[in-house]
Amino acid sequence: MKHIELNNEVMTKVDGFYNLQKDKDALYVFLEVVQEKKKTFASLKERLGFMIEHTYYEDVFVNYTLADIESLYEVAKSQGFVFQSYMAASKFYTDYALKTNDGKYYLEDYEDRVISVALCLARGDLSKARHFVIAMMKQNYQPATPTFLNAGRGRRGEMVSCFLLEMDDSLNSIGFNISTSLNLSKIGGGVALNLSKLRARGETIKGFENAASGVVPVMKLLENSFSYANQLGQRKGAGAAYLNIFHQDIIEFLDTKKINADEKSRIQTLSIGLVVPKKMFELAEKNLPMYVFAPFTVYQTYGIHLDDMDIDVMYDELVANPTVKKTKLDLSARDLLIKISTVQLESGYPYIMYKSNANAQHALKGIGQIKMSNLCTEIFQLQETSEITDYGHEDVIRRDISCNLGSLNIANVMENKAIKESVYTGIEALTAVSDMTTVENAPSVRKANDELHSIGLGAMNLHGYLAKNQIDYESTEALEFVNTFFMMMNYYSIEASMEIAKTTGKTFKDFDQSEYANGSFFKKYEEKSFVPTSHKITALFEGIEIPTEADWSVLKEEVAKHGLYHAYRLAIAPTQSISYVQNATPSVMPIVDVIESRTYANSTTYYPMPYLSMETFWYYKSAYNTDQFKIIDLISEMQQHVDQGISTILYVNSDVSTRELARYYIYASKKGLKSLYYTRTRHTTVEDCLTCSV
Repeated sequence: MKHIELNNEVMTKVDGFYNLQKDKDALYVFLEVVQEKKKTFASLKERLGFMIEHTYYEDVFVNYTLADIESLYEVAKSQGFVFQSYMAASKFYTDYALKTNDGKYYLEDYEDRVISVALCLARGDLSKARHFVIAMMKQNYQPATPTFLNAGRGRRGEMVSCFLLEMDDSLNSIGFNISTSLNLSKIGGGVALNLSKLRARGETIKGFENAASGVVPVMKLLENSFSYANQLGQRKGAGAAYLNIFHQDIIEFLDTKKINADEKSRIQTLSIGLVVPKKMFELAEKNLPMYVFAPFTVYQTYGIHLDDMDIDVMYDELVANPTVKKTKLDLSARDLLIKISTVQLESGYPYIMYKSNANAQHALKGIGQIKMSNLCTEIFQLQETSEITDYGHEDVIRRDISCNLGSLNIANVMENKAIKESVYTGIEALTAVSDMTTVENAPSVRKANDELHSIGLGAMNLHGYLAKNQIDYESTEALEFVNTFFMMMNYYSIEASMEIAKTTGKTFKDFDQSEYANGSFFKKYEEKSFVPTSHKITALFEGIEIPTEADWSVLKEEVAKHGLYHAYRLAIAPTQSISYVQNATPSVMPIVDVIESRTYANSTTYYPMPYLSMETFWYYKSAYNTDQFKIIDLISEMQQHVDQGISTILYVNSDVSTRELARYYIYASKKGLKSLYYTRTRHTTVEDCLTCSV
């Protein structure tokens, strides 16, 4: 096709630089093709009637008049939106725009999808719908894929697709959680499960020795479940299993991802993650031996599960207690880190969840404990264990986790001087998704959503914004920028949540037991200024009001008086496909290539990074050539302002040593990160380095 050919000509250099105009040419040709394939209507009234009659849309006239909707179209068109790249347009029309049932005709342009989402989330409030339309057309705020894809559709999937489940040490709980996972996978959900309470292989069952099969057979059951329930074959099920590193099955758990693992134990499609308390790193630093424990014997001895204990405090006692069965690993703690890094270099797994850091920074530690994370390692919320009883007896359903996501486009928000407005809009939009969500076949998830109203507002396009302003990703100026920006996101998200609590008269359950209520959360902001001091970063925030220590003190009093609607507000996810539509760099991570290539079927398309020019090129250093310690430093600076987590990827070249990779794990722990997501490995050749090839 002509537009693909034009896009490919981007790589044909003119005067020693990429021919970026060809991407624009490809965009214009592609949009012409779209218009030829778009179903046309004589009027908006006729279009909406068709869309509702054929169940493409829900009945928008239940909450709005035709005049209301016409006014939103006027607002949308007045924003002057245009796609910024060929990839942005092709991604939108391929993955997000509604098409006729036979797939032959497009039924939506960008403004149609935006207005459909806004009408749905505003729930009859025209003023709120207008705010949503403006924020999305300006691309200040972007709902995550499940919401942007499904909101307003007559035959839609769920607007939330991130779930975390806690499994108890009983067959009833195993069966219940597998069933729940099947139902969540059916609706396109990604599900992470904590297996840390399960008995280790060989533990007793009803007094019989060597009866328990351990965690790996349960992982096999989960892997098969996610493969089976795949949203009508349109989207593969996605699951992750987390295990505490002090669980006796830990070596077997890690070995499931080894390339040469026995097929009976190898886990191919299920992701794995480690729950790692700080004690592990203390043992590694001192090069001490490491003991792992049989979790059922811990529960028998103490009446509390190993996974619910503070291992940092209890480890030495568990080692000394003769009634607790334990194994001294053949590996020292330091060698276990090397083993983890070896498995990561082979497979990208496991994820690492820093449990001690997550709970130390947890503003709701007086209410509950954070025990695990999700498929993308940015969700960190309290979690409880349900008791699943026998037939005829009532189950005790406690809180699991769901989270709906959306992101600010940092570049657009900054240039439109709209941080406060965009955060407010994002919080309102995410609140609507939370309030509208009922997951019938996951009662523990529904309970948490009803009681905690958790959401996850994130951000994207950090590297793009820094490059546009000729700031190195690894620089002190970048640290200064994120410190101020994410402080402001934190401030305005709290303020917005407080305003919703004030308006509705509702707070999240047990708000009075939180650090927001007693004021301790606000202490650092009352004692330290986060206003930038360098000339360059100060200039970027010119015309934008930055909250001061006094503002934080006032907010503290308002929160104490009115409460917060949301138990959790911020989470920075890996934005992936939706960042293409925004013509943004993904999430807050550095880019991989200045010109990214994507292969679909038998064709390849190229995506130049936003704002790419001969001037900004040198500020687009590949993640693989970036100092990983500097990446961790930058994430650490943001993390102090984000109540949940930040999905953080390590990028290493194939010549990295396992010892160096292990150093990154230790450094991330010391810097207060809550998690590390994938480790991605690149085979290094001269041809791989675009900077060297120019």
